[in-house]
Amino acid sequence: MSEMTLFSKGGNTLPAHLKNLQLDATTKALMGGSGVSGKRISIRGNVFRMMVDGKEVAQNEDRAMNIIIAAANANVSRTYYAGSYQEGQATAPTCWSNDGVAPDIKSESPQASKCAACSQNIKGSGQGDSRACRFSQRLAVLLENDIRGDVYQLTLPAQSIFGATENGKMPLQSYAKFLGSHGLPVTAVVTEMRFDTASATPRLTFKAVRPLDETELTMTQEKGQSAEAKVAIASTAAQADGVTKPTAQIAAPVAVEAPKEQPKVQAEEVEAEPTKRSTKKAAPKDVADILDDWADE
Repeated sequence: MSEMTLFSKGGNTLPAHLKNLQLDATTKALMGGSGVSGKRISIRGNVFRMMVDGKEVAQNEDRAMNIIIAAANANVSRTYYAGSYQEGQATAPTCWSNDGVAPDIKSESPQASKCAACSQNIKGSGQGDSRACRFSQRLAVLLENDIRGDVYQLTLPAQSIFGATENGKMPLQSYAKFLGSHGLPVTAVVTEMRFDTASATPRLTFKAVRPLDETELTMTQEKGQSAEAKVAIASTAAQADGVTKPTAQIAAPVAVEAPKEQPKVQAEEVEAEPTKRSTKKAAPKDVADILDDWADE
């Protein structure tokens, strides 16, 4: 059996007992590191870009893409870049936080001891009235047409996370809350992520396409606990690309007095998109009805 045949697309030639194995310590040691390659989906320029170790290997120019969310960072992360961002430039952030509370110990130049007390977290510290330090949410996702395949990191900007549902368009938190209110885990459905063409910058909205079957659900649960998924939700996009040093000029940390009251992350970001209670009737509790309703939209 040739190497090309053994690793043909889909891995159909592998025996069933080998298809779902996790990499062992021996393989990782021989690979010279964690044994986890950096694979992620970028949404730069309103295009789905498949990135492997920092290199773009494929594009999907469709406005929508179907995925399964296998895992997510439990916290909203933060990243700060000193200087101006250069389109397409692979640059590690100057300072970042995985939990949104304090800078990561690996940050090149922590800007404050706590994120809430940081000068880069003040409105107006970025372009216009924005904050220089940006919120993001890291997900580990699978492709619907290749659930047995690779785990990809997907990093969502704040406008794809927070905000109200408008004209049926749901940002991530609204989408997860909607499914959760009907007792349906976000990891149990195929999710369509779609670019919002009304937004000047990349913004994704989400909706459920169909429930996973039993085999798909088991696979998703296994993938969500894999080393690849754990790395995906704990790493910045730069780390996934193998970039460890910022190329922009590093700004000196500025200490500022902590505010008396520290607002929640969601409250800070939703200011750009004020939330409002929906006047629509509650959706039916039957999952099949929910999916049918969305399919008809």
